[in-house]
Amino acid sequence: MTPEEIAQCAALAMALEVSATPKPGNIDREHNYPETRYEHFLASAIATYPFFAEAARKRRSFGDLLYSAVIESKKWQHGGNTHFGALVLLLPLAMAEGETVEAHEIVKDTTTEDAIRFYQAFKEADVNVPRVERLSLESESAIREIREEGKTLYQLMEIAETYDEIAREWTQGFPLTREAHKLLVNHTEEEGADINEAIVQTYLEILKMEPDTFIQTKHNRRTAIETSQQAAEIIDQIEREGYRSTLPEIKRFDAQLLSKRINPGSTADIIIAGIFLLLLGGYRY
Repeated sequence: MTPEEIAQCAALAMALEVSATPKPGNIDREHNYPETRYEHFLASAIATYPFFAEAARKRRSFGDLLYSAVIESKKWQHGGNTHFGALVLLLPLAMAEGETVEAHEIVKDTTTEDAIRFYQAFKEADVNVPRVERLSLESESAIREIREEGKTLYQLMEIAETYDEIAREWTQGFPLTREAHKLLVNHTEEEGADINEAIVQTYLEILKMEPDTFIQTKHNRRTAIETSQQAAEIIDQIEREGYRSTLPEIKRFDAQLLSKRINPGSTADIIIAGIFLLLLGGYRY
């Protein structure tokens, strides 16, 4: 694939994920939050396209690409953080042309400058993070400490993997991304398969497998676990009765999460990465 085609896959993956509905708890084409709308995500997906092409050309560092993509996204939409986690996953995958083993090697080779750029991008994106004692993303002194200690971005991800599933994707070789891709392939391999249904079901399956760490940060661990348990019950019902027969229950789950502002944002980021691999593999609908 050309760098432009890889970038097209990345932008389309972001657009397909946010368009999928009903995607319990998250923004989609039928649901907005007061401060962030569906259209903000579309603007971000399109605005960041050039940086995926640059990533595929391997001429810039991960940190510079992430920072530039976040700044460009902010130029085109005012809905706050839309795709920070997705960018953290997609950029190394684009650099590796979708090869997760190579992407893992790329992230292991990140530098102290990448770490500093990551912190700068984080501040621009205004992302929710848990409170930690050292090298907090919200600390004014963190960048100075990172530079003094020579910490690489991968080393920081190793620290964060205990409480952040996006960090774990980096440190463990993108396991949930690969699982999301496998599930998406299974759900789309039949002729006439519905891409929207495939994305929603995969989203619920990944949420069942892994309590969402964005929920944990925004609410608490118990809420994240309970949300995963509810997703598991719906998946069990889908397996017994089929997706379309279970749709009313999926919509009720969606309404419940939206009313409590419980949004599985990390799960959505992983689904985007899985869709990206699906499209790189040649899937068209």
